[in-house]
Amino acid sequence: MNGTPAGPVSENTIIIIVGTNRKHSMSRQIAEYYHTILQQLHADSYVLDLTGLPSDFTTTALYENTGKNPGFNQFKEVVERARKLVFIVPEYNNSYPGVLKAFIDGMSYPNGLANKKVALVGVSANHQGGALALSHLNDIFSYLGTHTLALRVKLAQIKVHWKDGALHNDLYRMLLQQQAQQLIDF
Repeated sequence: MNGTPAGPVSENTIIIIVGTNRKHSMSRQIAEYYHTILQQLHADSYVLDLTGLPSDFTTTALYENTGKNPGFNQFKEVVERARKLVFIVPEYNNSYPGVLKAFIDGMSYPNGLANKKVALVGVSANHQGGALALSHLNDIFSYLGTHTLALRVKLAQIKVHWKDGALHNDLYRMLLQQQAQQLIDF
């Protein structure tokens, strides 16, 4: 489960997208945690880490270069094949990372994300838990015809609640568990 998609991933596999290309990010750790929850619920899942994106994908895989970057195409195919996705979204400058927007823009339009079922998890060091980031992202998904799960988990002050590779907040653990089950049932 590194950043680059390995082999075919089933359309029934829930894809957990790390919404940043920052190496060793908190979002990656939360994605791994979410993956564990889905495993416990007997759901097939795969962590797709944007750190594996080609560094030049914004100039070699978008717009007139659509389909021309094999490295980006691997990511795109995994996302477009999946029926359900989880986005682990860090808050950057009161929104979500630009790399995530560019990644979404690289999906086939208008059908690349249409009719997919999506869960959103916000991660932030502040007290808002990425609420605005999730709101901005939800607007994009609404435009693209993506169905977003109503329960959006906001993990505020994550550095206080994440210690030694574990989440030390009962409410956060319960909300993630609840959201994962809702996504399975969605």
